Amino acid sequence: MIRLTDYIADIAQSPLAPWADLAPWALVTQAPVIVRTLLAELPADDYAIHGDVAVHRTAIVEPGALLKGPLIIGAECFIASGSLLRGGCWLDAGCIIGPGAELKTSFVFSGSKLAHFNFVGDSVLGHGVNLEAGSVVANYRNERADKEVLVRIEGQLQRTGCDKFGALLGDQCRVGANAVLAPGALLAAASVVGRGQVFDAEASA
Repeated sequence: MIRLTDYIADIAQSPLAPWADLAPWALVTQAPVIVRTLLAELPADDYAIHGDVAVHRTAIVEPGALLKGPLIIGAECFIASGSLLRGGCWLDAGCIIGPGAELKTSFVFSGSKLAHFNFVGDSVLGHGVNLEAGSVVANYRNERADKEVLVRIEGQLQRTGCDKFGALLGDQCRVGANAVLAPGALLAAASVVGRGQVFDAEASA
């Protein structure tokens, strides 16, 4: 059993509290609906809301960033030129999306940072997660005929019922430059994946 509360502090007190008991792959599968639900509850005084894209008035979005709803960008976030956010994303306060980075169908908690040219798909990132330049959180098993993503729980591979799920990264995880997380990664808080490494739960002993 995977509990988001074991990976992300205070999720039960966050706007995602109503969904805190979901498995991470179930959470991201419902991301567009969840983000639209949260959008409807946002205070208009605090957010600039255009259609289904909401940007906190203290956030900075540089010209050339592409924002596709449903999307919520929290307080004091920085979204760099050339970045792409799509597919249903929620960013907590103080997050950074760097130049050329792509975030797809993901929930990102406070203080987390994607550097230059990252891809993060269908994932949940805890507080203070840092991804160095060029790192990838893959979300799809292109190499297999059976596309269902498997996760390793207590040494055993288990099915998710989803063909797209990237990772659950606990608070303060660090992913080095040009590292790759294969679909289905579950990293406990403060885990480190070194530069240029590949983390694949299906291949783990």
